[in-house]
Amino acid sequence: MTNMRIVALLVAALVLSGCIRTIATVVTAPVKVAAQAADWATTSQDEADRNRGREIRRGEQREAKERRRLEKEAVDKAKRGGE
Repeated sequence: MTNMRIVALLVAALVLSGCIRTIATVVTAPVKVAAQAADWATTSQDEADRNRGREIRRGEQREAKERRRLEKEAVDKAKRGGE
C-alpha cells in the first residue's frame, strides 16, 4: 500500500509539473506584454541621441545645400555682370 502511494505521488508530481509550467507562463504573460508595451511606448536615451544626431546631420545637409545654391547664384550673377 505504501508503495502504491509513492508511485501515485511520483506520477502526480510528473503530471503536475507540466501544469505548473503552463500556469507560470499564463501568469507571467500579462507582465511580459505590459513590459513590451512600455518599451515600445518609451524612447531610450540611446534612441533619443541617435534621433537627435540624425536631425542635426539633416539640418547641416540642408544648410550646406542652401549655401552651395547661394554661392552658385553669386558666381552666375558675377559672370552676367562681367559680360
